[in-house]
Amino acid sequence: MSGMRIDHVSFVAGPEGLDAAVTRLGEAIGVTPVDGGHHPRFGTRNMVLPLADDRWVEVVEPLQHPATDKVPFGQAVKARSEAGGGWLGWVVAMDDLAPAEERLGRDSVPGNRHRPNGTELTWRQIGVKGLIADPQLPFFLRWDEGQVHPSKVGPSESRLTGLQFAGDLQRLLAWLGLAGQPSIDRDDWEPDVAFDFVAPNGTPGLLSVTFQTPQGEVTV
Repeated sequence: MSGMRIDHVSFVAGPEGLDAAVTRLGEAIGVTPVDGGHHPRFGTRNMVLPLADDRWVEVVEPLQHPATDKVPFGQAVKARSEAGGGWLGWVVAMDDLAPAEERLGRDSVPGNRHRPNGTELTWRQIGVKGLIADPQLPFFLRWDEGQVHPSKVGPSESRLTGLQFAGDLQRLLAWLGLAGQPSIDRDDWEPDVAFDFVAPNGTPGLLSVTFQTPQGEVTV
């Protein structure tokens, strides 16, 4: 489906802290971390691991900030951190958020991140509450015009090639708005990324992510 693609995957730092978590992941996938800055609306801060194909890995941690407990993304990051850290979920970029807003019955909300160099990255997003309720589901975003995409902050030869879930493919397709369209399946939508599902044993969610790196295939 045109106008919709995997943008990034989010990993929450646990007790080791943000710097240690992003260093460990960066070494595993052969990517140098870049400081992403703070999300003032969400009470979080992140580091960026840029990937090829206009994708990236976000490594994020909650801050001691009033917004952390008030907004869904801050709540989700804090809960995952307190549970020991790990994969929070994945994010789909759309050219137009209207279809997602119509399906979910609400408007998207603004997001922004203050980069260390003083610039600001802005976007709109929707669906974090869905991720909290059913962690196999992505949330959606649309980058505002004129933004430098996070994948462009540094060079990378590594690429995202697979997502492994506990969950239900049909539930995911319905969330993406692909259900009921037999001509569109996951292979048509993102042919370069393998989607692997297992029956949920406990809470559904993103179990692991596979990357093709200069050192070979790596699953985290």
